[in-house]
Amino acid sequence: MKNLHTQRRKVPVTENPPVTKEPPVEEQTPPEIPPAENDGTDGEDPTAGLQADLDRFRDLALRSQADFDNFKKRAAREKEESIKYANSSLLERLVAIVDNFELGLTAAKEEGETSPIYSGMSMVLKQLTDFLAENGLQPIDAEGKKFDPNLHEAIAHEPNDEVPEGVVIRQMRRGYRLKDRLLRPSTVVVSSGPTV
Repeated sequence: MKNLHTQRRKVPVTENPPVTKEPPVEEQTPPEIPPAENDGTDGEDPTAGLQADLDRFRDLALRSQADFDNFKKRAAREKEESIKYANSSLLERLVAIVDNFELGLTAAKEEGETSPIYSGMSMVLKQLTDFLAENGLQPIDAEGKKFDPNLHEAIAHEPNDEVPEGVVIRQMRRGYRLKDRLLRPSTVVVSSGPTV
């Protein structure tokens, strides 16, 4: 009998291990997205709903842009007006001082128009009224004019044979306008027409 020794064959060792193939990766499918809620019209093109949404959002964006533009214009207008009328409270207080100054000037006039007090007070009053005019303050002269409730405040009615009804007889306190706004109305006495 033959000796059955199997000889082992020597395999040379290589430095690189043998390349093994990995099992192929199965392609993964994305999770199913549920269909958009149907608005009751089955069989309608799905892009029609998307188009309607797009139109709605475009309209919303345009409205928002228009609202923002209106806000910017309104804010700019309010800022301009606040700058234009920023001195109104100061000028309103100065007007009361001018009233008292005019009363003092009337009292000084009784001493004589040639007195130094009268001429000095007249110069100061002119400077003050010029300053107020430079800042946009305009006096309202009401005497002899038709009564206007937007500019005048009537404190009394008097019968008068010479002045027709509804015309200002006397101005008790001068009114002022700041640029195009009424700062203070004129306080007046209005004619009620001839006595009967």
